[in-house]
Amino acid sequence: MNTNKLEDLKVNVKIKLAVLWTSVMFCYIYEDYFELYVPKKIERIISGDNFLSTPMTLLFGALLLIIPALMIPLSILLKPKFSRLFNIIFGTLYTALMLWIASNYSLDKWLTFAVFFAIVESIITANIVWYAWKWPREGQ
Repeated sequence: MNTNKLEDLKVNVKIKLAVLWTSVMFCYIYEDYFELYVPKKIERIISGDNFLSTPMTLLFGALLLIIPALMIPLSILLKPKFSRLFNIIFGTLYTALMLWIASNYSLDKWLTFAVFFAIVESIITANIVWYAWKWPREGQ
């Protein structure tokens, strides 16, 4: 018997999905935080010269970020049928959104980090779709 082999427990797909949504949320938060270090960013925030400068765009931004935040507990709490469906829908939506954002950033060297984050976020959300799509059936 080989005692050097490490034990690898099977992790429930609900936990995998919640962990992936948590990871993508950390990426969103860190990218927004790092963006504060882009030259003139704080001045644009203070002057209102930015994307989130109206009540409606702030609401849109809030809606955009509340869904991944809610998917963390919903991935665990919902019945498998609904959890799978929501993870496929929102995982696909956010993968497409991050790829679109990555492809539409200007070539400004200060935003290279944002493109990197968008690519990483799209990889994470694509994995969410993959795990939800391949959700194990009873008896497997």
